[in-house]
Order: sequence, then C-alpha cells, then structure tokens
Amino acid sequence: MIAGIKGKITAYFESTVIVDTGSLSYEVFVPVSVLQRLSENQDSDGNVRLITYHYLQVSPSSANEVLVGFLNDVERDFFLDFIKVSGIGPRAAVKALNKSIGEIAQAIDRADVPYLKTLPGIGLQRAKEIVAKLQGKMGKYTLMRDKVQEVLPKVEWRDVEQEALHILLQLQYKKPEAEEMIKKAVQRNSGIETSEQLLNEIYKQRIVA
Repeated sequence: MIAGIKGKITAYFESTVIVDTGSLSYEVFVPVSVLQRLSENQDSDGNVRLITYHYLQVSPSSANEVLVGFLNDVERDFFLDFIKVSGIGPRAAVKALNKSIGEIAQAIDRADVPYLKTLPGIGLQRAKEIVAKLQGKMGKYTLMRDKVQEVLPKVEWRDVEQEALHILLQLQYKKPEAEEMIKKAVQRNSGIETSEQLLNEIYKQRIVA
C-alpha cells in the first residue's frame, strides 16, 4: 500500500500529474483544488509531498492501480467519505471534485442538491444519494479554506487526447505546440478513437503543411 509519495512534478494533465521520485515515476490522480495548489507546496528542492489513496481496480480481463494524491489528511478523509456513496468510484470522485472541497462539504451539509448536480458526473439521483449518505458528517470539512480558480475557456480533453499529448511531450514538443497540433487533428478528423490514430493524423497534417 502506498500511503504517500514525494518527488518533482514533471507533467501536468487535466486530472493527473506525473511525480518523479528519482528512481520511479508515478501517475497520480488529483482533484482540481489540489492540482491548483501543488506549486505553492513545493519545498526548497522543488519536491511536493502528497498523502495518497492507493486503489487496485480489478476486472475479469485486467487489473489497474489508481493512486490519488492530496496535500493533507483532511482532504483524503473527505475523499474517502465521498467514495462511500454508491456508484462513485475513485476516478469518478476525482472528476466530480472540480470545486473547492470546503464548498462541496457545505453544500452537502445544507442538502443543496442543485449545487451538487453541477459537479461533473453527478446527476439528480446521485446528488440525493450524496446528501442521504453524508449530510451531518461534514463538520471539519466545511471549515476547509481551499479555493478553486476558474480557468476559462478550458477544453475538456478525452483520454485519447491526453495520451497523445503525453507522447508528444516525450518527443520534445512544447506543450502549446502539441496542444495546437492535437486540436487541428481532431478538427480534421472527428472520428479518431485511439491515440495512435490521432498521432497518425498529426503526422499527415505536418506532411501537408
């Protein structure tokens, strides 16, 4: 079980970061409020220490490890309570927590279903289930002072595009250039379903140019 990780952030994505510990690199899922505060919590050597939740996702055909990172125990405790709600797994929870955890906790405490419905992946029924499961248990979380800065406009990228971006960055392309190449490729071919197809489209695009 991985309880914590310390290292340098070498890549940022929409909901994950790559943490280089020196000998190993880990993909760590992080909620938005954590992601936006990582740079503020670096030590003098540029390292960040994350408290982690380690989860093994097993299916009949595969097994995947999920590592979720937080800056303190209170954030992790909230996450552990949040995934107790039926139908909310670790990855879905990271995606849903795109606002201040303190604000979400306050919304749960006051049974603010309309607010909870604005969280990604949370519909009316799920919002009601969150309130039913967690209302009255949010005391310490409502006191959190984390903030989420709205960054607009922001394009929601598919996993295919994230994977292609990661590969292009490894190939020494600058992030703005890589993002523009991906954007144009998707505009040219909206039927792309895999990162390999996307990279092939980018290659064709560069030949034409």
